[in-house]
Order: sequence, then C-alpha cells, then structure tokens
Amino acid sequence: MIDSPIRILMVSTEYPPMQGGVGRYTFNLTKELRKIGLEVYVACNEKGGGQFFGLAPTNINNSDVLLRIVKKIQPHIVHVQYEPGLYGLVLDPINPKKTSTNIESFYDKCNVPIVTTFHSAYTIKQWFSLGPTKTNRRDGNAAKSMLYRVRDYWKRLLNYRAFHNLNKNKLRNGQSGIVFSCYMSKMIGGLAKGDIEIIYHGAQPAAFARMTKKEARAKFSLPQEGQIALALGFRTATKGWDILEEMKVPEGWTIVVSSSENHYIKYDLRLRVGTDSKIIILPNGFLSEFDLSVLFYASDAIILPYKVSSASGVMFDGLAHGLPFLATDLEFFREFSAQGLGITVRRNPLAFSKGLVDLTSNYAGFRESVDIFKKKLSWNAVAIQHANLYKRRCIS
Repeated sequence: MIDSPIRILMVSTEYPPMQGGVGRYTFNLTKELRKIGLEVYVACNEKGGGQFFGLAPTNINNSDVLLRIVKKIQPHIVHVQYEPGLYGLVLDPINPKKTSTNIESFYDKCNVPIVTTFHSAYTIKQWFSLGPTKTNRRDGNAAKSMLYRVRDYWKRLLNYRAFHNLNKNKLRNGQSGIVFSCYMSKMIGGLAKGDIEIIYHGAQPAAFARMTKKEARAKFSLPQEGQIALALGFRTATKGWDILEEMKVPEGWTIVVSSSENHYIKYDLRLRVGTDSKIIILPNGFLSEFDLSVLFYASDAIILPYKVSSASGVMFDGLAHGLPFLATDLEFFREFSAQGLGITVRRNPLAFSKGLVDLTSNYAGFRESVDIFKKKLSWNAVAIQHANLYKRRCIS
C-alpha cells in the first residue's frame, strides 16, 4: 500500500488548448481526478497545456520520451489515452507484422503498471469505411485518385487483424483496459476476466451555462419555434453529414450544424444546402465549454448520421444535457438505443427524416430515459470509478 496520494502519469498526445475529442476528454478526466485527491501529471504535445512534452504522431521516439518521464516522476500508474493515430499508426502495405505505433516499445519496457483507455475499435465493415471516399480523396487526376484508393484498400485488407492486435498487445503488456461500451469491450476482447472495465465517457453541462431554451437559442440567433436536431463536431467524412444535403427535414424540425476544421486531415466537406433549407449552418468553429453547453440547451436532439463510430463524445454530451439521439444503426449507437436513449436507423436521407418523426412521437419517453441515464455520466462519478480501478488493479 502507499501512504501518499496516488500519482498518475496521464498520457495523451492531444491536450487543450489543442482542439480534439481525446484531448478534451483527458482534460476533463484529469481535472476531476485532481479534485478527488489524486496527483496527476500530463504528458502531451508541445502545443498542449500539460506538465511534460515531447509527444507527437510523427515522433518515432515517443517511447523514449515517456520512459524518461516515468523515470523522473516515478508514478504509481501510467494511464494512456490510446487513439492509434495520435501515436503515429503506420499500416505496412507488405508485412502486417510491421504495422505499429511509436509507443509499442514503451509498453514493452515500462516497469510501472499501465492502464489504457481504448478510443478506437472497428468492425471490418467500419474499418474499410475509414478509407478514402469520393468526398475525401486527395486532389489530383482520376487515375492517381483511383490508385490511392486501391492502395489504401489493400493496406486495410491486409492490416485489419494487425490493427486489433495492437489493441490486444496494449492489454497484454498493461495492467488494465478501459472502454466506453460493451461493444468496444467485445471488439477488443479481454485476455482474462476483468482485463477490461466499462467506464462511460464523462459528460456534464459547463458550470454557469444553465439557461432556458429561449435564452440559449437567442444567443445563437436560432428559431424560437419548433424542435432543433444538432449535428456537431469536426468536419470529417466519417461524420456522414453528406446525407443532410438530400434530407427532407420533417415539419416542426430544424437541423443545426456546428462544425470545426479537422486539424489532422484537410478535407473540403462544407455542406451545400439551399437558402430555403431547414438546415442552419453555424459559422462559429470550435466552441468553448460554455458555448457548447449553451448550444446543447438550445437543442432538442442530437443527430449522428455517422459512417463509422467506435464511440461518440457528442452522444454522451447530448445525453448529459438531457437530449435523446438519432443515429446510424451502428453497433455502438445500437447499444444505447436499446436503453431507450435514442433511435438508430439505416444511413440514408429518408430513414433519418422518418427517424425525427418517430423521435417526436415518443419524445417524453426518451427524455425520461435520458434523465435517468445521465446521472451515470457526471465527471465526479467517472473519476471515482477510475480511482477505484487504480486501487483495485494496479496498487498493492
């Protein structure tokens, strides 16, 4: 046992003021762990606001950086927020055994217990959906674009199992894994009972952001009448917002899109809607925690026509603000729709139009289920679950 506060090295390449979902999640978790008495240090990129730096997707020496930090501060636990792309995931086009990230040797050499939160796990169908599409392929002539797509398809075909083995290796060489859903737990697959624990993605309204719907809508100059379905996040092809351009929005609904630029891959994914459309595109970019909460309070539902999803911080944020969701019928969303928190439909304009109508018909029932569920998402509850896991699995 230890007498001093538990000392954690939290690892996330992305960390505020850098914009991104993993960084935002790590920041909020770190803040709450400190509130309940844990001593937490953050290792991140130079653009982040942590205590230690040197991590980058392109830095082949990430493992050495982390090993030096571990030696310096002697943490009781290292907690890695593992999104492979943030640690330089490379899919080898010839030998999948060479597929790796730049923190593999850290897991091999670290002599401190490691907890890993897994942010990505895909079915094979979703895995191929991550590749280039008509809306995100590189600029250039048709022949080059086709060649790039074929090459990417081959790499994905060859490396699907290798990608999942990277997750399993983290679990094997670490002490414990954390995921946000039963779906992710099954996709990663524990090596022994208790290897993986489900702890929901924390989410709660920002302090001092509570206001009436009328006040919230006025802040963003949104219509006071009718219901609003909010589409929110980085502009990426996997968000699936292209179907909104063809969607006939039902009477009584308006769709509001609030997006920000993807800083990792540059795509031109601006929605093209007519001036008489019932879709409003906000020009606000990346929002502060306060403004984000206000926008949720202005809304009545979250719309998630994703092509791919391992997890969705936007969904959890919406639930924390009392909003049910309408989402593509993907495994992750299906798990939460089964709890009465929203509806999943096929990913096409007609199905999403009908989904909004169906959401209206039992809106009070969905809100009741969401109000019960959202208590599980408070950052305090999530931090306590983490602290209990640290003590139970990592500290003797």
